[in-house]
Amino acid sequence: MAFQLPELPYAHDALAQHGMSAETLEYHHDLHHKAYVDNGNKLIAGTKWETESLESVITGTYEAGALAQNGIFNNASQHWNHIQFWEMMGPGNASMPSELEKAINESFGSVASFKESFSAAGAGQFGSGWCWLVKDADGGLQVTKTENGVNPLCFGQTALLGCDVWEHSYYIDFRNKRPAYLANFLDNLVNWENVASRL
Repeated sequence: MAFQLPELPYAHDALAQHGMSAETLEYHHDLHHKAYVDNGNKLIAGTKWETESLESVITGTYEAGALAQNGIFNNASQHWNHIQFWEMMGPGNASMPSELEKAINESFGSVASFKESFSAAGAGQFGSGWCWLVKDADGGLQVTKTENGVNPLCFGQTALLGCDVWEHSYYIDFRNKRPAYLANFLDNLVNWENVASRL
């Protein structure tokens, strides 16, 4: 089915006091995300993917080990990634629900250790990509990183939290300081209730 750009779940300026400016969201959501939607719709038109769900398009066009994914995958995957990203953030600075904190402590030893691992994955992703907190098929949690638009769906994992480390996500507010952007994301932007709901 046709891709559609979702409305942000908050106003463009709702995250400004937490380190993500209205200007960033105007560029990131209204231009970058919209481009993935528009380009993706052009690419799937007239193909078998035109009537498939977004998730089916992603898993069906992913090529394991490919250095450069095909255009349909790139746009579909980035569309999905950004839908999750907007929902994983919020202006409420929600505290971490106890069930999520328990699961993180069991997998990483502490919330602080998880944040260190997540930040290191994001800072260490060469070039464009994402870092993730995922739940594996066996229920265990781990931190991963993916290049470009590749996401946990490609590996049969559940995305609990994802952070966009493409430059368009942070350059207006943080310039080239990706580690500072990641620290601010974890400390001030994550909607932990949304993350817990994905468990």
